[in-house]
Amino acid sequence: MKRILLHICCAGCACYPYQKLKEEGFEVVGFWYNPNIQPYEEYRRRLMATGYFAQATSLKLITDTDYPLKNFLKGILAKEEAKEVRCSFCYEMRMERAARSAKERGFDYFTTTLLYSKFQQHNLIKELGEKLGEKYDVNFYYEDFREGWKEGITLSKKMGLYRQQYCGCIFSEKERYSEYTL
Repeated sequence: MKRILLHICCAGCACYPYQKLKEEGFEVVGFWYNPNIQPYEEYRRRLMATGYFAQATSLKLITDTDYPLKNFLKGILAKEEAKEVRCSFCYEMRMERAARSAKERGFDYFTTTLLYSKFQQHNLIKELGEKLGEKYDVNFYYEDFREGWKEGITLSKKMGLYRQQYCGCIFSEKERYSEYTL
């Protein structure tokens, strides 16, 4: 059985990819690394929901709870505030940690639940995954998990998982709620 490390951005986005990968015959291990999520209380909510998901589904979960907030913010602010640029930095930071971890732990593949969200830059994620797979000599598994968008939402609601209202960083939170400005 081939082993795959699944980077998990949040429990809700993990439902469908985890199920699909299991159906495809993979031994799936989850990987949590998300220092992009702010504020810290939101980070903790999502981590706890991911832990609950792992327990409920018997998913083995590796948690990398390093939270280098200053480094994340410096990295984002060194880029332009343009969504495309800052998201690229954020994807690469998290996916690189997953690729490196997959290599160090002897996984056959790595992938990410970012490929599930219809709100993410899918082609960029795929491109970064392939680049990081080459860099760390571990296979990047690509699948367009967006086809299971509705099924994943249904599964997450059925499990009672915490469902956040924005991607994670303070910029995405501002964009999500900016329509409600006074």
